[in-house]
Amino acid sequence: MPTTKSGSSSRAGKTKSANGSKEKPSNGETLKHEQGSEQENSQLEKLFTDSLKDIYWAEKQLTKTLPKMKKAATTDELKSAIEEHLAQTEGHVKRLEQVFDMCGKKVQAKKCDAMEGLIKEGDSIVEETEDGSMTRDAGIIMAAQKVEHYEIATYGSLVQIAKTLGMNDAANVLHLTLDEEKQADEKLTEVAEWHVNQAAEKEAINN
Repeated sequence: MPTTKSGSSSRAGKTKSANGSKEKPSNGETLKHEQGSEQENSQLEKLFTDSLKDIYWAEKQLTKTLPKMKKAATTDELKSAIEEHLAQTEGHVKRLEQVFDMCGKKVQAKKCDAMEGLIKEGDSIVEETEDGSMTRDAGIIMAAQKVEHYEIATYGSLVQIAKTLGMNDAANVLHLTLDEEKQADEKLTEVAEWHVNQAAEKEAINN
């Protein structure tokens, strides 16, 4: 026959110690850092944290890759666009570190297979196009926009998940980066349409 639990013992994670202070949650609950309320760990929160680690690794890799892309580029317009986005990317790294701190998480990078693949593809495009050609610039822009589209998708999702988890301040910080990624993508389109593609179309294949 089942025993009857008393009201004082049935509230797991909310009992008080002898001195009247609250004990630490005993059922895996964690503090929700922005609002100070208790929240049980969820799969969504884990996905959010893992995705932060993923994009943090990606952004740090881009700070190494973008200077190489700039060096390989032909036109001043593309070099300038890459240089501008490099400065933004360095800021994105710092913002992510801020978000980790806001969420009470340790700053940590997790290898991003998607970004690694996109960077390798960009390297291949540079190797397979002629140095000093407009076609190379067209290829670099294509590779760079693939990176931007990946980042736009990632930051867009992170913003929405952060809002769902009640991390509104973190969502606002992430949205700043999302806006900059969209601007970078638009700038690359502008360079392609006004400075690169038409000239590249006139370049003959060298046998």
